[in-house]
Amino acid sequence: MGLMQKAVETYGCHQSYIGQYEAGHTVLAPVSHIVTRANVEIVLNADGGFLEASAVPKDDPKIIIPATESSAGRTANVCAHPLCDQLGYLAPYNEEKHADYVAQLEAWEQSPYSHPKLPPILAYIRKGTILNDLAASELLRLDAQGKLEDEKKEGKWLVRWRVTGLADGAPDACWQDPTLFDSFIRFYQATKKGDPADLCMVTGKIARRASQHPKGVIPTSGNAKLISSNDETGFTFRGRFTSGEQAATVSYEASQKAHNALRWLAAEQGAQAVFGGRTFLCWNPQGHEVRHVVGPFARQAKPVHRATDYQELLQKTLEGCKSKLPETAGVVIAVFDAATSGRLSLTYYQEMKGSDFLQRLYEWDKTCCWPTRYYGIQAPWLIQIVHCAFGTQQTEKGKKRMKADDRVLRQHMQRLVACRVEKSAFPADIMRALFHRASFPLAYDPAVREDILSTACAVIRKYRYDRYKEEWNMMLDPKKKDLSYQFGRLLAVLEKAERDTYEDKETREPNAIRQQAMFNRRPMYTAKMIESQLESAYFPRLSPGGRFFYKKLIGEIMEQIAQFPEEQWNRPLRETYLMGYYLQRNALYTSRHNQEMEEQNHDETAE
Repeated sequence: MGLMQKAVETYGCHQSYIGQYEAGHTVLAPVSHIVTRANVEIVLNADGGFLEASAVPKDDPKIIIPATESSAGRTANVCAHPLCDQLGYLAPYNEEKHADYVAQLEAWEQSPYSHPKLPPILAYIRKGTILNDLAASELLRLDAQGKLEDEKKEGKWLVRWRVTGLADGAPDACWQDPTLFDSFIRFYQATKKGDPADLCMVTGKIARRASQHPKGVIPTSGNAKLISSNDETGFTFRGRFTSGEQAATVSYEASQKAHNALRWLAAEQGAQAVFGGRTFLCWNPQGHEVRHVVGPFARQAKPVHRATDYQELLQKTLEGCKSKLPETAGVVIAVFDAATSGRLSLTYYQEMKGSDFLQRLYEWDKTCCWPTRYYGIQAPWLIQIVHCAFGTQQTEKGKKRMKADDRVLRQHMQRLVACRVEKSAFPADIMRALFHRASFPLAYDPAVREDILSTACAVIRKYRYDRYKEEWNMMLDPKKKDLSYQFGRLLAVLEKAERDTYEDKETREPNAIRQQAMFNRRPMYTAKMIESQLESAYFPRLSPGGRFFYKKLIGEIMEQIAQFPEEQWNRPLRETYLMGYYLQRNALYTSRHNQEMEEQNHDETAE
């Protein structure tokens, strides 16, 4: 019950937000209320006379409406909301639905907990003119029999009420009137006084248990319920129980608070992120700001190109986050997915001390990072890792990018979240998938292959750190005692030497790129073949200084390779060759000025 307890705690810490509408945010609903979207607004006077009706704009925020246990979780059964409901309940053409709505509204209006807005609304409903009034307002059309022309659509329009001319000083809008909220809460509590009480497994108190639980907790999962026990065929209980209460009992109040808090959190962009239909929530119950688990830890205002500057940025971010999050504060991470249209599953749950959470985000970004061509050193987003490892190249808005299937995305996003939060070793299969793809560059567009390569290097760096405690420098290390790394450097030099002979608009791929997959399997054999092609076809096109520069660099790299046993030279390369390739290639492009100076000096000496 950890999730429910934290949700109730969250609700209790945000009492001041209950019923308070704020632009760009979803309102937190009171107990015995739900948040939903209205389609039509009807304005009445104090006597229940119709004044006007209008369509509610689609971008209008959701509103609070009263709801019973049964109506909050209704599906196909007839069960009216107490005040605001669909036209199918308000109009008299469906006798069963209409009678249920009127009976419930009458009971509330005639109780000791009535409210000044109820008599006008009830009086108007009893007139039965709602469809004609809406038709006269040109909001819908009626057929010759006075029925809705499009009942399937318009019958589901939800109506909200506005009552003017009352002298109670409350807002005219029913969905903004806190006295109306309180009126229904007290009325509904009175109707449930005789219900059985039991031990609430969330609060640990004896209280009236919930007979049903709200639906639609996660907006992306539709009407799926988090708690449900309506299967009486033995499948759900598996022979262990004869009723849902034997498995778990949750009080009505705790259920309402927990579900309303989760619904509120799931609608807030700062707390939720959705990938492949799976919702990832990350929050502090007291409302303190925390970094979301799926995003980067540090927010860069401008590119950072030096490792020391990147480390300093991460350290400052960690200190800043800790200053906003009290030492004793906690962080909750929960992941939800709808297994079916009616069932919502909690696929991952973790709660931890806030300082530990921030430290783990910091350590992930510290070890899983790499220089990129345009954005400097940064840690790839978790979604970028999944897309590059398991996606297919697609074109969106004229731009090519990698995109993974939703089923694959949600599964591996959760794995990476768990890895990041629990400080476990990076999954080897994801690293190998990136390594394999980065070794077949011709399969992708040049811009896409760069994303795959930099992401692969960041992941390999983290993988080597997690598995072997190796710390790989993000600057070129010509003396690195790693055979694969040195072969990667050699591949970069062979590629750059050929590219230097191309005309400005020539886009043909060098032999090194076209044969990279074979180079990965038989490095020395392939390197000699590519170098032979360079000697015969490309070195003659270079200036004497250019030939000297590349031959000298190839010789230096071969000296490093020669320090390893010859029988290892044609073994398949490890993933570390990609880091050597990337850093050597980056050094060749960024140090072009120094290279030109060396070529010029050599040419002058040769003369």
